[in-house]
Amino acid sequence: MSMEKKIGEAGMVLGSQSIAFAKSPYILNAGSVVGNKEAEGPLGKLFDMTNEDDLFGADTWEEAESTMQKEACVLALGKAHKEAAEIRFVFGGDLLRQGIATSMGMEALQIPMFGLYGACSTSGEALALASMSVAAGYGDFMLVVTSSHFGSAEKEFRFPLGYANQRPLSAHWTVTGSGAFLVGTEKSHIRISGVTVGKIVDYGLKDSQNMGACMAPAACDTIVQNLRDFNRKVEDYDRIITGDLGYVGQDILFDLVKQKGYDIREKHMDCGMIIFDQKTQDTHAGGSGCGCAAVTLAAYILPKIKKGEWKRILFVPTGALMSTVSFNEGASVPGIAHGIVIEHC
Repeated sequence: MSMEKKIGEAGMVLGSQSIAFAKSPYILNAGSVVGNKEAEGPLGKLFDMTNEDDLFGADTWEEAESTMQKEACVLALGKAHKEAAEIRFVFGGDLLRQGIATSMGMEALQIPMFGLYGACSTSGEALALASMSVAAGYGDFMLVVTSSHFGSAEKEFRFPLGYANQRPLSAHWTVTGSGAFLVGTEKSHIRISGVTVGKIVDYGLKDSQNMGACMAPAACDTIVQNLRDFNRKVEDYDRIITGDLGYVGQDILFDLVKQKGYDIREKHMDCGMIIFDQKTQDTHAGGSGCGCAAVTLAAYILPKIKKGEWKRILFVPTGALMSTVSFNEGASVPGIAHGIVIEHC
């Protein structure tokens, strides 16, 4: 059911899933921290901090991921000349059980926190909630942070690294990285003008080693809904950027969107496809993980918007909603994707 309804001074409800902000929140700054493999990739020189052994001075992969989150937040705050005490809420998440990377990483900053889980779409979920909170007047500054780590993700979802299992060509490589964003009322050259909140979309696929196929239907659903809710054409965006569909998921997305009457081939970009060099880094279908879209947004996408190279983009992080329990019980892998409209101003 289509609708358009004003929600106080915050903005306008559009269609069935979107919000257009009357007073747009701004992304004031961002921080990005990545591991060695990411530093060796095409975007390597753009990240704020890298580490050669991926442990970041910690004893375990999980502690390393927490360290990445804390460092990314400190970087984002420092570049914006803000203190942790000025932040109203943190919206953060990761891929691990009960969000331990986020809870342990954020403890030192002592900022009230909402722990989130949207798999690899978590950066979109967090940005949407932070933006809505700022637009509604619940605080002047919100902090967004997500992370993933190849070592911790492999241990939790697949096999211990020492097992040396062979990965199929459809499999992704979990990005070791964390991206943090400061969202607030202070004006910058980057504003979030609206969001499209995604739905759970399940096509019944059960192959956890082909997450691109599992997530593509959700990406299609959100992209098409965004275009309809905002009454826009594909050409109204300089880029439509998905989180980590990879090479397999991208082809599926193009076909699904085409069936809905849209062609996004000329405008589409996928973070998982540009963060690694597929030919030289042996990453198969591409990058994935909560950190994939987040660090790409922080280090590569936002600078282009800030400079005005891109005037408006649709940022669509994508997530495969599974756990070790659901997979072992034979459940399918549903997907979700959230759309964030980011504009130069």
